[in-house]
Amino acid sequence: MSHSIVVVDDDPIIRMDIREMLEEEGYRVPGEAKNGEQAIELVARLKPDLVIMDVKMPVMNGIKASRIIRSLQDQNAAILLLTAYSQRELVQDAREAGVSAYLVKPVSEADLIPAVEIALGQREKLESLKKDLEALKQSVEDRKMVERAKGVLMRDLLLGEDEAYRKLRETSMAQRIPIPSMARSILEDGAERWFGKRKNG
Repeated sequence: MSHSIVVVDDDPIIRMDIREMLEEEGYRVPGEAKNGEQAIELVARLKPDLVIMDVKMPVMNGIKASRIIRSLQDQNAAILLLTAYSQRELVQDAREAGVSAYLVKPVSEADLIPAVEIALGQREKLESLKKDLEALKQSVEDRKMVERAKGVLMRDLLLGEDEAYRKLRETSMAQRIPIPSMARSILEDGAERWFGKRKNG
């Protein structure tokens, strides 16, 4: 599926030119906006992969809109800013607002498409890192849960640590239930559900 890109500029001719350049390269442009406020609404609704946005616009400028877009939950669009200026302060402001890249106007296809590809590439790397981090967090949580479930088996079935883990693993394999899921069940319902009445010490 092609990447979706929202185009934001107060000049309708510039929006049309950018849309045409993008669509010729196979990108989808599901929406356009003429100021920062409209951009925020569009991004929240359409969840595009990339926002191409002018800096200087009425109502709300591109840098302020970028900051707000970055703060939206479940929003991971890359942002490519367009500007008629290339002052150092602007570059610094753009970086602090979480902008992936910026282009100085007038924008040609030769400049736009590589910048779009770089911004989308950065977004994909960031997404991959986020997924790796989530997987790592889940793995740590799973390990903690298994340790706690093992403790319940040691207490309720009067088992040693190795024996408790072996019982957990064997039951998990026999029932075809992942160990973390079995551990969660033991913590929620007690060992009795899987291993019968507890022994009296």
